Amino acid sequence: MDGEITQADSGLTDFDDDFDPLIEKLDPALPDDRYLDRELSWLAFNQRVLELAEDESLPVLERTNFLAIFASNLDEFFMVRVAGLKRRILTGLAVPTNVGRAAQDVLSDISAAAHALQNRHALAFQKLVRPALANAGVDVVAWNSLDDADRRSLRTYFSNQIFPVLMPLAVDPAHPFPYISGLSLNLAVRVRNSKTGKQEFARLKVPPMLPRFVRVDRTESVDCIRYIALEDLIANQLGDLFPGMEILEHHVFRVTRNEDVEIDEDETENLIKALEKELLRRRFGPPIRLEVTEDMDDVTLGLLVRELDVTEQEVYHLPAPLDLGGLFDLRIDRPDLHFVKHVPTTAAQLLPSEPNAEQDIFAAVANRDVLLHHPYESFATSVQAFLEQAAADPNVLAIKQTLYRTSGDSPIVEALIAAADSGKQVLALVEIKARFDEQANITWARKLEKAGVHVVYGLVGLKTHCKLALVVRYEKGVLRHYSHVGTGNYNPKTSRIYEDLGLLTADAQVGKDLTRLFNELSGYAIEKKFKRLLVAPLHLRKALLKHIAIETQNALDGKTSGIRIKVNSMVDEAIIDALYRASQAGVQVDVWVRGICSLRPGVAGMSENIRVRSILGRYLEHSRIFSFHSLGGTQVYIGSADMMHRNLDRRVEALVRLVDPEHLVEIDELFERAMDPRTSSWWLDETGQWTRHDVDEKGGHLSDMQNKLMRQISARKRPTGRR
Repeated sequence: MDGEITQADSGLTDFDDDFDPLIEKLDPALPDDRYLDRELSWLAFNQRVLELAEDESLPVLERTNFLAIFASNLDEFFMVRVAGLKRRILTGLAVPTNVGRAAQDVLSDISAAAHALQNRHALAFQKLVRPALANAGVDVVAWNSLDDADRRSLRTYFSNQIFPVLMPLAVDPAHPFPYISGLSLNLAVRVRNSKTGKQEFARLKVPPMLPRFVRVDRTESVDCIRYIALEDLIANQLGDLFPGMEILEHHVFRVTRNEDVEIDEDETENLIKALEKELLRRRFGPPIRLEVTEDMDDVTLGLLVRELDVTEQEVYHLPAPLDLGGLFDLRIDRPDLHFVKHVPTTAAQLLPSEPNAEQDIFAAVANRDVLLHHPYESFATSVQAFLEQAAADPNVLAIKQTLYRTSGDSPIVEALIAAADSGKQVLALVEIKARFDEQANITWARKLEKAGVHVVYGLVGLKTHCKLALVVRYEKGVLRHYSHVGTGNYNPKTSRIYEDLGLLTADAQVGKDLTRLFNELSGYAIEKKFKRLLVAPLHLRKALLKHIAIETQNALDGKTSGIRIKVNSMVDEAIIDALYRASQAGVQVDVWVRGICSLRPGVAGMSENIRVRSILGRYLEHSRIFSFHSLGGTQVYIGSADMMHRNLDRRVEALVRLVDPEHLVEIDELFERAMDPRTSSWWLDETGQWTRHDVDEKGGHLSDMQNKLMRQISARKRPTGRR
């Protein structure tokens, strides 16, 4: 029947949905402590990022970048995850936890781990990266290390470029304690009135629009560069800001606020207006972290703690400089201090058969499915070119696309606008609830609407996270569907640093599936099942559980079996329990995870057949892959879904099944390489500890998977003929 999954279509066999007969053959009493805490697992992921910053074998400006990534990651963790836990505790809401402990205990553990990590992070900069930068001719210096000539030069720069935009705010009976914006860098200044002897307090915000690090030398040389932190420069010019006052103390501090967004969509008539109102409210969320320099005096600290209403647990005493996310601003033209530059290649199948011929995406995809692997293969000459060609092609009648996150100067959006301008039917499903991209997506939505694009915002109560594009083209008297299903966003900028997969296909069934799914997202159609897609929230978890159950049954029957999963996060309890039971039955389970993993591998009698690996490097591993042995007829899906409650229950996600034998081999080789003990990676043990394996028994470096893929994919040749 049309729309129903059959064994031939999906690889799923008839199997009792509740799996009771299977569970009875195994030990159903899995231990209560079978899950690792998701928040602590996330902090362990950020520790792996920090370990890259500490790695002396990496180029020093890349290590600096990893320090900044760590800081940015941790900011978001506090703004969303910690803030969410605290809000639920304060409001008496149930706190989801898969480790069976009280939420307050979880918060205490998070605080202890975060304090340790932030101190390690600060020391990594002070003791490891900063000296390595100096040795390479890039020195971050302090004011007290400068000579008189340097100070005169910087005072002139301060007077001309910084002083005019500073706004000191006094705190006294006539001036209440000012609002401190989230993630802003601030100076707490205590002064004494020389006439009255009275002490006063002032807050001075470090302007975020100015360079975070200021060049000390005004020459153009890049061989020896010195920088000073902006707040250090400002702190040593306070006499200009408080003339006639005695400067007693000055210290740097930074506040992190709750910036999560919650909207009751069922009670909202206009989603955009409600979201804009909520974004305004987010700026004034309660503080959940106070970072201060370790030399801050007790009087100043007491004032900040009292006025900001934070607990002792929420105060982080750190060596200066605070906010190492500012290291992103050290953009120096020193190729020798960065990774060797890699230019993505055009996917071999998308190259024209003759060297000087024009690229024809439709002809290439019509000939054969194309599996793309970014950033090794160019996004610009594949997905972007596909949509731009569709926009310009007079035979294209319609384009439908989801947009979750895109870049500020998005050629994808421009292609959709161009298509609408030329009279094509264009549908853009813009997810305006994409966290921290809400305002940008609202702007895109309005721009698209003005251009005549049909803009919709998905289903009430769900985020549309799937990465889908559908082009309908008139060819030889019939309509043909060209589809793209990806694991990453339609964002040309992140496509250069995020590892992702994407399928370009002219398969009619995928086209029909996407047509039905877009109808569901833009209208009121309800599709229960698809043929080559697995779609959340209705059926994705159930389908994956069924696949896992089939492998489990095969192992119990003495047949070959195997499960391989690559995700960003592995948290969902139902999926984890199914993998435990598969392991109990003898299925070899390989889990390749970038970030959070609540699954506990290697536990005797429960998960001894499960291996968990993590790979971090110059590119952010972002693709999601699900591979099931299926008695040798391997079933492989790629798509947007992680194994988390939000992905499986509160988002529209889509996985597409790969069918080209060469693509199945390519996926298999990816897993073989990732799980190979000769590949540099982190291994998770049953206690929740991640151990880096990056050197062999002789002390040599293990293989860098991303570097190998770069060389291998770059060497692919133009196809000699068409199928």
